[in-house]
Amino acid sequence: MNPFPYTTDHKRYHTWNYHLRQTFGHKVFKVSLDGGFDCPNRDGTVAYGGCTFCSAAGSGDFAGNRSDDLVTQFHHIKEKMHAKWKEGKYLAYFQAFTNTHAPVEVLRQKYETVLGLDGVVGLSIATRPDCLPDDVVEYLAELNERTYLWVELGLQTVHERTALLINRAHDFSCYVEGVKKLRKHGIRVCTHIINGLPLENYDMMMETAKTVAELDVQGIKIHLLHLLKGTPMVKQYKKGLLKFLSFDEYIQLVCDQLEILPPEMIVHRITGDGPIDLMIGPMWSVHKWGVLNAIDAELKKRNSYQGKYCTKEGTAI
Repeated sequence: MNPFPYTTDHKRYHTWNYHLRQTFGHKVFKVSLDGGFDCPNRDGTVAYGGCTFCSAAGSGDFAGNRSDDLVTQFHHIKEKMHAKWKEGKYLAYFQAFTNTHAPVEVLRQKYETVLGLDGVVGLSIATRPDCLPDDVVEYLAELNERTYLWVELGLQTVHERTALLINRAHDFSCYVEGVKKLRKHGIRVCTHIINGLPLENYDMMMETAKTVAELDVQGIKIHLLHLLKGTPMVKQYKKGLLKFLSFDEYIQLVCDQLEILPPEMIVHRITGDGPIDLMIGPMWSVHKWGVLNAIDAELKKRNSYQGKYCTKEGTAI
């Protein structure tokens, strides 16, 4: 039996690219958009200041320009992406800030606008678990019936001490409830986690991955914490609360995390990068392909793969 069936081109984890090609039969890539939303963690709905790692662009540093309308953004970003891939269809990715933080009629207008664009085969919506009121979830369920849909939820860590340090402004139980609301309607959920958060050690980061492995989520984004100029976390860094992971530490950690994830869980992202002109560190993270190649090499060296040590019932290989 092939120990890593959910992959091609010599990867040993269930890649996002493989999943999309299996689903659609051709190349599909995300077109990152700024929908003009705010965040409840910035505007006072639940807190002020935002998560301490979050940039002024609301973690949408590579999304479209919010001063442009969505159609203009879409075509601009799409053309930039076609410099990498000549052919392909598109997922409209509402990336910046909190993309369900508005009345349903506003969400409907924005989502339907991009769904109507030529070549768009679905939506990916980044949001928070505390921004999923019943009427919004009902609309997402409607969308899920007629298009390809992912909802991305930022967990970052399962540790409440860290959540307070980064000003996440919701607890883990809120996250679990948000996942349940979406999964009740069969909506695909992608969980975001961050390695390298302030005062977290190896065991804590592994505990976050282990907990995600047990959740009813279909995808994961594994981010490396990168510190950007102008973010509140700079003050924590100067106080000594934050120590950057080394290249080798990150490679070993990610491979360890992959080994305990269910093999069918789709790995949407396996590192993180930011605008180089804003980057404080770790600077090795800007060499994205070096990180990806090192993860591949380490898994091969171990003769290992995603799910090798997964203990979730019914998913271990």
